[in-house]
Amino acid sequence: MTDMLLEVKNLKKHFPIRKGLFSRIVGHVKAVDGLDLFIKRGETLGLVGESGCGKTTAGRLILRLLDVTEGSVTFDGRDVLAMGRKELRALRREMQIIFQDPYGSLNPRMTVGGMLSEAIRIHKLASGDAVKKRVAELLEIVGLSPHHSRRYPHEFSGGQRQRIGVARALAVNPKFIIADEPVSALDVSIQAQIINLLQDLQKQFQLTYLFIAHDLSVVKHISDRVAVMYLGRIVELAESSRLYESPKHPYTRALMSAVPIADPGAKGKRIILLGDVPSPANPPSGCPFHPRCRERLPRCDKVVPQLRDQGDGHYVSCLLYTPEFQSSSGRLGKSVIIDSDDQKKG
Repeated sequence: MTDMLLEVKNLKKHFPIRKGLFSRIVGHVKAVDGLDLFIKRGETLGLVGESGCGKTTAGRLILRLLDVTEGSVTFDGRDVLAMGRKELRALRREMQIIFQDPYGSLNPRMTVGGMLSEAIRIHKLASGDAVKKRVAELLEIVGLSPHHSRRYPHEFSGGQRQRIGVARALAVNPKFIIADEPVSALDVSIQAQIINLLQDLQKQFQLTYLFIAHDLSVVKHISDRVAVMYLGRIVELAESSRLYESPKHPYTRALMSAVPIADPGAKGKRIILLGDVPSPANPPSGCPFHPRCRERLPRCDKVVPQLRDQGDGHYVSCLLYTPEFQSSSGRLGKSVIIDSDDQKKG
């Protein structure tokens, strides 16, 4: 596809577990375990899921801030994982990240101007007075004043620090930005300001975003499409409006039922998932969600479902939506609806 900017296939990251005097490898934490997604030019893809599902790790793998165990990452037609150091440095101009912690991601010993000018000089985008001019321009773009370039990170509020993080990502004129929970540490009113800023910048500079978050209402507001992640895999991917109006995967439906409704008179059916998220060091066989699923099939503990297009770009990874089950549910066996008492016993 000509409008495809990023494509990720079967991406995996397994962290070794070491024990003993000689640090023998006794297992692996499967933080990301077969991730598949794609992002089109100029769109925002929201990536949501429970804490610990691998969202942040996935973002860092795409940028090669972490080494990949297995899989492929293709950016603008280029194989990111096959790049050498020189090629990767050039790619950094096109792919940037906004970190979750606006204070921890900034060097406390450098002024704002020093941090922004460093990226500009490293990539040789300007020199001399042109660097200062560019720094002042970046600060104004994100809603700060040029005189803020002389201050240090501790002299700013949380929202201002995140604006600096946005300015740092913009400093090298990127095509693609990964926003790793950029508003989760901010007050609600400041969250809205940062979200609006990101949307304005996207229109102004034709940016493409991967927006990682756990707040479903924020993701709905900013995203064109949404990918739902569970235990290192994408379980559902669709246009934002379609996903929120008609979620298909049992895990997605449970997540959506937890979103607060603004209307006091409205009543929604809450789907409570009993039990904890399985450990990524010892994931369940078959579908990773089957131990907590109220609609599981007898085969769910044996077969790993693939991400399939159900029509109109709505992808679901669930045996309930395979052609075999939909055409002849008897062959796969009927789904098992589990009530809360059964789950408590299990």
